[in-house]
Amino acid sequence: MSVEKASGPLAGLKVVDMSSVVLGPFATLIFGDLGADVVKIESGQAGKGGDMMRYAGKSPTGDLGPLFMALNRNKASIQLDAKTDAGKAALTALLKDADVFFHNVRMAGMGRLGFGYEDVKAIKPDIVYVHCAGFGEGGPYEKRQAYDDLIQGASGFAALNAMRSGGAPEYAPSLVADKTVGLFAAYATLAALYHREKTGQGQFVQVPMLEAFTFFNMVENLYGETFVPPSYGMAYTRSINPNRKPYPTRDGYIGLVPYSDAQWAQFFEIGGMPGVFEDPRFATYQARTENVTELYALIEQVAATKTTDEWLDLLDAANIPAMRYNTVEDVLEDPHMKAVDFFAQRTHPDAGTYRSMRHPVRFSETPASVRTEPRRLGEDTETVLQSLGL
Repeated sequence: MSVEKASGPLAGLKVVDMSSVVLGPFATLIFGDLGADVVKIESGQAGKGGDMMRYAGKSPTGDLGPLFMALNRNKASIQLDAKTDAGKAALTALLKDADVFFHNVRMAGMGRLGFGYEDVKAIKPDIVYVHCAGFGEGGPYEKRQAYDDLIQGASGFAALNAMRSGGAPEYAPSLVADKTVGLFAAYATLAALYHREKTGQGQFVQVPMLEAFTFFNMVENLYGETFVPPSYGMAYTRSINPNRKPYPTRDGYIGLVPYSDAQWAQFFEIGGMPGVFEDPRFATYQARTENVTELYALIEQVAATKTTDEWLDLLDAANIPAMRYNTVEDVLEDPHMKAVDFFAQRTHPDAGTYRSMRHPVRFSETPASVRTEPRRLGEDTETVLQSLGL
């Protein structure tokens, strides 16, 4: 399955992956990049079906859509139907030497297939069985389906846009719930593997989407409801303020975040308004938090007095945090991203040249790597099943 030896910290780990769409594949992408042997199981008849993300967006092959390409490198693809005797036999054989069984199928369905936790534990007693669920066990939503939009809405995350704009709630223009909970699933799996390393015991791990994303959302946004009884409202005042945005300069936009007292004083001095920081509304961190609307309005006024390049030179010299505003297209040409080789062009045997992102985390002794390109549907079925003696 691999064209070169895995070098990452998870080299030698075997993950049987029955997840699809974004959340689960994002987690198993991380495992694959870090060296794990990931076997992606896709359903459907030969040459049809598979992970629906294969068909999201146009592609040269029709079944290697852009989202699928981003999420599914370093994985073998085998196609089987776990409802059939042959499919059950193949999945059972795969699990016999697996370290992790990872899926986002509802547990009732896995139970009917004969691959609930106790079933799989009987096949491999120390298995780490990871279930990415929509909602946690025991709640009234337990059996419902969950998708990114639904979780953004139910977690209060979509309400933040309404609190900021005073208008209607909106979903973030990103699959932020799927990807965030995918990271929860990745760390949860690694924690369970660490436990197994110490004790020899596998376990069942459930990663519920609503609870995980609400945890993520409420770290700063529980805010006024933190203490009982509450004395003020929810949502961190700085992050929901409508003036928290890239600020217009004379020729573009810039991100500005003076943070310490000294940085704020110096910023306004550079901007030609040296007396601002003497105002008691802005002199301390607590005061700035309470008067952030007025503070951001002043930043916007000052930012418009210079070009983006002028600001970047001045603020960099003063060690005040600032960054050039990029469009999504600009990111591809960003000088830092180019210098670290973040975007790389690779060649897929069927899809041709495509753009890939380097794994962002660096390991000094066990570097992450890309060893196999995203696979065509069922491309490795025969190879994998033959290796299992089937």
